[in-house]
Amino acid sequence: MPRVVLFVALLAFTVYCVVDVVQSEEDRVRGLPKMIWLVVTLLVPLAGGISWLIAGRPRGILQPRPRPRPQGPRGPDDDTDFLRGI
Repeated sequence: MPRVVLFVALLAFTVYCVVDVVQSEEDRVRGLPKMIWLVVTLLVPLAGGISWLIAGRPRGILQPRPRPRPQGPRGPDDDTDFLRGI
C-alpha cells in the first residue's frame, strides 16, 4: 500500500510539473529552453520536477515582484511646491 501511495504521489507531482512547463510562457522560462525542461521532467520525474521548480520556473510565480515605490510626495510637508507657497 505505501508503494502505491508513493507511486501516485510521484505521478501527480510529475503531471503537475509537466502541465506547469507547458503553460509557462516561452520567454519567461529560466535556464533551459521550454522543450528541454519538458523532456527532463518526463524522463527523470522526481529530479526533473524539482529542478524545474527551483531553476526553470518563471520567477513571477514563486516570488512576488517588488512593488514600485510611490512616485511623488506622501504628505504636504514633503511637497516642495506646497512648501514654497506657504
